[in-house]
Amino acid sequence: MISVQFLITALVVVAAPGTGVLYTLAVALGQGRRAAMAAALGCTFGIVPHLAAAILGLTAVLHTSAVLFTAVKFAGVAYLLWLAWQSLRSGGALQVRPDRSAEALFLTARRGALINILNPKLSIFFLALLPPFLSGNAASATTEMLILGSVFMGMTFGVFLIYGLFAAKTRDWVLGSERVMAWLNRTFATLFAALAGRLALERA
Repeated sequence: MISVQFLITALVVVAAPGTGVLYTLAVALGQGRRAAMAAALGCTFGIVPHLAAAILGLTAVLHTSAVLFTAVKFAGVAYLLWLAWQSLRSGGALQVRPDRSAEALFLTARRGALINILNPKLSIFFLALLPPFLSGNAASATTEMLILGSVFMGMTFGVFLIYGLFAAKTRDWVLGSERVMAWLNRTFATLFAALAGRLALERA
């Protein structure tokens, strides 16, 4: 049975603004509601490898291997800096502007998935989050972790979608002001760069 404590903990974690939320907001403002849904779905599926790693025990390998952890971490840092550049570059994938055409939803989803896949702290996070909410029965531990992880993913998609749809609602107002668009693009770029810096300082 899924405890209320787990649901509350998961909701707090998911709702806290992070890289996935930031990406979903940027996509929603730049391309609208359908793109926001694709971004939320991509970010959610980016959790799958980390959940699998936690269940299979691969997280311990990542945690103890400084080389592997550092390699994944700096790939994530480079990717976040690239996203920052995409927010500033004329014609960039994340730039909010009125004349841009919507890109293929698959590309939007894939970019969102990579954001989470290239964050090695997620595997360690799941290893710390899920075990305290297990029943203690070793025979059912894998099943229980799958259920809890699936609930976490469902909440991630739901919350990210709410963020995205809310941002999409304000899109027309945003696109009507060049000053607001310029401010948003600079803000998104700064936040992505700041998140890259924070990830670079993470330790296994």
